[in-house]
Amino acid sequence: MAMSVSASKQILSSKISLLPNFLPSFPAFSSRSNTYIVKVGIPEFLNGIGRGVEEHVEKLEKELGDLQNLLVTRTLKLKKLEIPCKHRKLILSYAHKYRLGLWRPQADLPKPSSARSS
Repeated sequence: MAMSVSASKQILSSKISLLPNFLPSFPAFSSRSNTYIVKVGIPEFLNGIGRGVEEHVEKLEKELGDLQNLLVTRTLKLKKLEIPCKHRKLILSYAHKYRLGLWRPQADLPKPSSARSS
């Protein structure tokens, strides 16, 4: 019985010493959406996704207006706009990645022209 009491005291003292180190490591979360410095519109965003999603550019620009509205749009709104399920899933998935800063659409770079003509 004496061993279990001393063992429990050691466990408690080790947990108490770990607790203050653990608490400050929580990240600060915010429900506000971030504003983005780089100008990306709905056409660039959908072209970056590819896979046929770019065919909905006109419809989304007309109904939503700008990219910030697209980033907070829910699936029911996209469904009411008659966007197919596969495209809705892609748009919402990439919107989430974009909000987290994990993905950005690739800029269209001009293709280098060959200097030599044979």
